[in-house]
Amino acid sequence: MTTGVERLFDELGHFKRFQACLYFAAIFQAISCGIHYLASVFLVETPKFLCNPPLNITDVLYKNLSFTSLADIWTHYKTGDGPVVVRTSQGDQWELSPCLKALRLDAINFQYEFFGNKSVESCGAFVYDHSEVEQSIVTDWDLVCEREWLAKLTQPTFMLGVLIGALMFGDAADRIGRRPVLMATSLCQFIFGVTVAFTGNYYLFVVMRFLLATVSSGYLVVVFVYVTEFTGIKVRTWTSMHVHAAFAVGIMVVALVGYLVRVWWIYQIILTLSTSPFLLYCWKFPETPFYLMAKGRYKEAQELLDTMAYINGLPPTLKVSDLQDGCDRTPLKDNKQAMEVEKRLSMLDMFGSLKMAGRSATCWAIWFIGSLGYYVFSLGSVNLGGNQYINLFLAGAVEVPSYLIGCFAMDRFGRKKTCAPALLLGGVACMLIIVVPQDVEVLAIVLSMTGKFAIAIAFGLIYLYTCELYPTIIRSLAVGSGSMMCRVGSVVAPFCVYLADIWIYLPQLIVGILAFIIGILTMFLPETLGEPLTSTLEEAEALGSKPNTKNTEVNALEMNQSIKA
Repeated sequence: MTTGVERLFDELGHFKRFQACLYFAAIFQAISCGIHYLASVFLVETPKFLCNPPLNITDVLYKNLSFTSLADIWTHYKTGDGPVVVRTSQGDQWELSPCLKALRLDAINFQYEFFGNKSVESCGAFVYDHSEVEQSIVTDWDLVCEREWLAKLTQPTFMLGVLIGALMFGDAADRIGRRPVLMATSLCQFIFGVTVAFTGNYYLFVVMRFLLATVSSGYLVVVFVYVTEFTGIKVRTWTSMHVHAAFAVGIMVVALVGYLVRVWWIYQIILTLSTSPFLLYCWKFPETPFYLMAKGRYKEAQELLDTMAYINGLPPTLKVSDLQDGCDRTPLKDNKQAMEVEKRLSMLDMFGSLKMAGRSATCWAIWFIGSLGYYVFSLGSVNLGGNQYINLFLAGAVEVPSYLIGCFAMDRFGRKKTCAPALLLGGVACMLIIVVPQDVEVLAIVLSMTGKFAIAIAFGLIYLYTCELYPTIIRSLAVGSGSMMCRVGSVVAPFCVYLADIWIYLPQLIVGILAFIIGILTMFLPETLGEPLTSTLEEAEALGSKPNTKNTEVNALEMNQSIKA
């Protein structure tokens, strides 16, 4: 029989009616995190554009095509493939490019080629192709040419907010509880999400998106802990990994709404309202039993146990005192000594030996490539050619089976034998893009989605794998430092996506090469399937090198505390 707080799942069920209702209600709001993380794909979309033309245009030339209106050329115009030539009613001839325009001097015949003198000017304003993008922040605030960097800065600043939010609200959830943080971040997501739509200038837009990122990240970090503390160890792998599946649903919602709504502020409002029903019932969420017991709030814990028993159709016979077995039994002196030992530990202990240093470096690399690959494939899916809305939808859709297969494989074949092949598959798929002819867009999309599918498997299981690779005394530190590398990857990802301006498949190639190398390194990690959690650095270092004969029971409470980092 399991002892401690974990016993409640043996008594009240690992995933019965109460936990199921709470789980699906909590991860419903996680959909909004996927929405806001990827919303910038269409918020900052840049349509075709040219310098603002002179008034009274009578004729338009592009290559060997002639038109009477500038609006007619957009279906034929390709950025960077020559200027558009216009003639006014006064006879002036202008060459219009995206960032420059030139007045032809002493032009006689109206033809596309001109070898005479020109008077070049910078653009005072711009004209945009509104057939695909009716209105985005780029068209509203002219974030093109010398102001293009401002548009490209929006996603990195958002990801910086993600990093800060994870640090802030992860700590706050340990101090004041999971429930208050979930409620506060959900409410702020709604407020900031709507406010973003009514910002009147670029700088306020970036600030509000930054704040939105902090609360979205905060919710995603805390809901992961929340659902793991309400589900038993028999289903915890599945429930924790499928929080990511809710995030993937958010990506699909972005693709759908982006296809239907082409005005950015309406698009932003609809995305925010899509998960607003969560606010109607989140105040009914209980605090987790682990947190209540850890803080000594035994009366509330007993009420929660009785409620769980009632809703799960079981008699309310479980008492708080039953959950205290095995807890709080250690003499105070020993607790103080343990705390003193833990305080002396630092990140350097993860690199205390050559074997542990290699293990830590590889784990960090997996965290980094998991996040980098995830966001490169998601954000960059719209650059692959074909229909950008279908591409983004597929980028979210391939995640759902990846988590199902990942959960099955990691419990059947092992953590290492799932993670390493997934990274190698992702790497090979991405590198094969090199040999794909540029006009065969479907094959490039298939390879990119295969890469996203494989990277998602590795990204989903690294949380649990890291917990099992390190001993109790530095487990939280290991997961926390890995999470930091994950955030670094998410900040770097937008800059990697912008390399598509050099070559459309360059971001996928970079991710593929890194994933393949890290996949090879992962093969040198020890297997942890079926192994008990280690308690000391010596036991952890011995993983994979000799049988661990210590009869240690897996402490699921330690696992939860580690994941909270």
